[in-house]
Amino acid sequence: MSARFEELDWAPTPIGEVSLRRRWDPASGQDIFEVKLGEEFLMSSLFVAAEVEMARLALARLTGDRLRVAVGGLGLGYTARTVLEDDRVSDLVVVEALEPVVRWHQHGLVPVGPTLTADPRCRFVLGDFFTLSDGPALESADEPGWDAIVVDIDHAPRHPLADGNAGFYSVAGTRSLAAHLRPGGVFALWSNDPPESDYVAVLEAVFTEVAAEVVSFPNPLQGRPASNTVYLGTRCR
Repeated sequence: MSARFEELDWAPTPIGEVSLRRRWDPASGQDIFEVKLGEEFLMSSLFVAAEVEMARLALARLTGDRLRVAVGGLGLGYTARTVLEDDRVSDLVVVEALEPVVRWHQHGLVPVGPTLTADPRCRFVLGDFFTLSDGPALESADEPGWDAIVVDIDHAPRHPLADGNAGFYSVAGTRSLAAHLRPGGVFALWSNDPPESDYVAVLEAVFTEVAAEVVSFPNPLQGRPASNTVYLGTRCR
């Protein structure tokens, strides 16, 4: 059994102090890994159902093989791991703005880290996903376009972590993002909030087959179900 509570790492970043904590959960008999930004909880390994389902829903819309996938936001790595579980994926790039988060995976401080770093299909890019998505920098020198772009960074379209991220959720920002997708490519976005009709309308202005899927899962801390939203859109062929 691990120590009941341990802070594994702490580091300053451009958006605040980020920390990685591990705590023993006697109810489940598992170690729970948590990430905080200052005093705000960003993520927990106790609640990864929607992150996993987001990757599955995006990939389920795609046909063919040798799929190229970009993930915005590394976090605890569960979205990226789910992408790699699909044998059709040949190339995965994970863009993460916070260097400590990348380091946690490279040093094996989080459970998924060794899986991601050992897979030759996966590489990390340190950078601001929102800046990269607004220009040519998200493209690969080897092969243009992505079959899927999956994003899990902000709390929700209406609740970005930084004010500078808000433009990404506009029609103009969404069109810039869509330009990086191949015809028939899929965009997926995680949100902590219920579906937002205004953001669905933004997606419908750019994509086809737009959906806002509600993913429910148990919340043992509150003794009731919780839910997140996964937004999906497909670029016209």
